[in-house]
Amino acid sequence: MTPPPYPVIRLLPRTDGRAIRHGSPWVFDNELVTDRRTRALAPGTIAVLEDGARAALGVVAVNPASKIMARMLDRDPGARIDRDWLRARLIRAREMRTRLFDAPFYRLIHAEADGLPGVVIDRFGEVAVIQPNAAWAEGVLFDLAAVVQEVTGVTTVLKNAAGRARALEGLDDASAVLAGRAPDAPVPVAMNGAIYMADLTGGQKTGLYYDQRPNHAFAARLARGARVLDVFSHVGGFSLACLAGGAASALAVDGSQAALDLGMEGAARMGMAGRLVPRRGDAFEGMEALVAEGARFDVVICDPPAFAPSKPALEKGLRAYERVARLAAGLVAEGGYLGLCSCSHAADLGRFRTACTRGIGRAGRAGGALIHTGFAGPDHPLHPQLAESGYLKALFFRL
Repeated sequence: MTPPPYPVIRLLPRTDGRAIRHGSPWVFDNELVTDRRTRALAPGTIAVLEDGARAALGVVAVNPASKIMARMLDRDPGARIDRDWLRARLIRAREMRTRLFDAPFYRLIHAEADGLPGVVIDRFGEVAVIQPNAAWAEGVLFDLAAVVQEVTGVTTVLKNAAGRARALEGLDDASAVLAGRAPDAPVPVAMNGAIYMADLTGGQKTGLYYDQRPNHAFAARLARGARVLDVFSHVGGFSLACLAGGAASALAVDGSQAALDLGMEGAARMGMAGRLVPRRGDAFEGMEALVAEGARFDVVICDPPAFAPSKPALEKGLRAYERVARLAAGLVAEGGYLGLCSCSHAADLGRFRTACTRGIGRAGRAGGALIHTGFAGPDHPLHPQLAESGYLKALFFRL
């Protein structure tokens, strides 16, 4: 077979490529020979990666403007990155999801773990939302959208350009309709007996967080007859699941009125509008006010944004997680349950757990038991050589 006509980039002479050979999907700029020719490659260029001895390691996507200068696409140096290649990756990903889920509402592509580095695709029935968070994906975006339609049968494909990752790749923040017509109203999504309203054009991320699905289900098992507090509730992720699980009531606290409104619409569709109470405001201030009021709940769950999105933010982020745990623990009734979540990949499970237990202790609630540790659902697979893909942690305590 004639090798593809791709340029070549090379690891530094002292670099043997062991990490890449063992499965690492990223090559950083300080690991590569960065001569004038390599620096001149356009972001998103497809290239063949060689080790220091000039042995080919595979086909990569290159972005000289990014610290992650090369992302492994295919370990076959003769691979051609075209529509057929994209189609094979999409079919493989779809096959697993259709085994796992009865309805077409899930994460279809989870970046490196599904063989499409930097690409996130969430499916909402007849709509697919693509986040092309790497330069190479931006370059093949219309081919990717066409293949998504072909493989899944969706009628609409949207591009979501929000998020920190695109800025790190030097990409714009312009979202777009790639195929079909954008929905003119939020899309209802049924999960764990609850109904969530996903705003696919104006909401956070792609419109809904599918990753918490198994943790929502666990919380719902604790909630029968319970008074629930859902802090950083977004569109009612935990509160709606708990109501579906038989909770007596749920208080949802979030800074976004639009998100709270979507949560209320979901509760109304479930016939439970009277059992969900929204409270708009800063989550920390809201918890402090509830503590001052002497409020107590049977189940308290906090699912904050990423307080430690990068290593430089780690220590500050851990202090924030400790503060969340301290305030939340003070709101849990005796014998009640506390769920604490982190989506910060820089804060690994051990550090996050330590911050949480320290905060619980500072609230005077030491001695409780950690009853469950949860992670993202199987539609968010973890790349075994990329810790960042295992970002989500959920700890449930009985106090």
